[in-house]
Amino acid sequence: MKLWEDLVWRGSIAQSTDEVALRSELEKGSLSFYVGFDPTAPSLHIGNLAIMVVMRRLQEAGHRPIPLVGGATGLVGDPSGRNQERSLNEESVVAEWVERIRKQLSGFLDFEHGKNRAVLANNLDWTAPLSALDFLRDIGKHFSVNQMLAKDSVSARLESGGISYTEFSYQVLQALDFLELFRRENCLLQMGGSDQWGNIVAGVDLIRRIEGKSAHALTIPLIVKSDGTKFGKTASGSVWLDPSMTSPYSFFQFFLNTDDRDLVQLLKSYSFKSREELEGIFAEHEANPGARKAHRALALEVTGYIHGQETAHRVEKASQALFGQAELRDLDEETLESAISELPQVDVAVSESPLWIDLIASSGVVDSKSAARRVIKEGGAYLNNMKVGDEGTMLTEADFLFGRIALLRKGKRDLVAVLRKA
Repeated sequence: MKLWEDLVWRGSIAQSTDEVALRSELEKGSLSFYVGFDPTAPSLHIGNLAIMVVMRRLQEAGHRPIPLVGGATGLVGDPSGRNQERSLNEESVVAEWVERIRKQLSGFLDFEHGKNRAVLANNLDWTAPLSALDFLRDIGKHFSVNQMLAKDSVSARLESGGISYTEFSYQVLQALDFLELFRRENCLLQMGGSDQWGNIVAGVDLIRRIEGKSAHALTIPLIVKSDGTKFGKTASGSVWLDPSMTSPYSFFQFFLNTDDRDLVQLLKSYSFKSREELEGIFAEHEANPGARKAHRALALEVTGYIHGQETAHRVEKASQALFGQAELRDLDEETLESAISELPQVDVAVSESPLWIDLIASSGVVDSKSAARRVIKEGGAYLNNMKVGDEGTMLTEADFLFGRIALLRKGKRDLVAVLRKA
């Protein structure tokens, strides 16, 4: 399948400038394109990953990606998608986040091989030397305030209480980025999320006004879950690509727990499997949804290309072990610790030999000891995946994996980690 048709089938195109002309450019051969990432946190998250995947698809099709980390725009703040001003970070903090994000991008795209190897850019390189007067005279004069006010991101903020000149100027800075990369790298295409459409076409227009030449814009849809909430957000916050911020186990579990209603679109968006492979997975899932093979395929693939195949298989095994589908004692200590990090936890002293019912009741998984007794009678109580049949069952020293971790389970999915204190 040709690149454009594949992107359409995957639902990866929201808006574009002249489609015929853009498709023609893509079919000619290597086209340089860029995507901007602002350092508003120490790590990218899985919302960013959606456009990163599209970048890699284009690179694998022979095109040249230019990921731009916004050392300058990250200091200003983009009004898109928010109803209030972003808190501005210190320059040293932004600089540190720029480097961390550059490393993440370097691990995802190919920066070493072939004519279309990726090039990293930082807009601070051309923005920092530019004086305010030069910026206003040479760039600002090409922007109509009326048109800037009409941008959705700006008009929404004006209606909700106003916008600072700092964030109002963001679209001019982003347009300048496109102009500079057009000049420096012959970059003819900017891509981004659909909420960036207004800023991206401002750059297309600036190139036309100053250089008298054409450039292109392409956006992808923002991924929203079937319940209307933003994809990638959990009760504890964003799902990050940095393993120190979201553990590989939690990352895997996030995709494994995908709502069935979202599964097809997420596989199309995040998987590098071919259309034929994915349609086979869809058919198998429809025939036997209870097996959850499609969920596991999604979680394993995405975790693999972000955290490495070895880590992906290790956390998959941990996921199976926690829920009774593999042997807990086969897990290494680090993986087990990661897997229990987000579970309800109960601490016990070395000298104690607590009852199963007392521990699970104190965890909050059941309302009371009497409820815990009912779980045992109904056959839904487990200690380290072994069924508990006696309400007098106590945890002994031998029950603690690595001498300090035991797992209680109620039914198929409610887990509690018991941590033995020294």
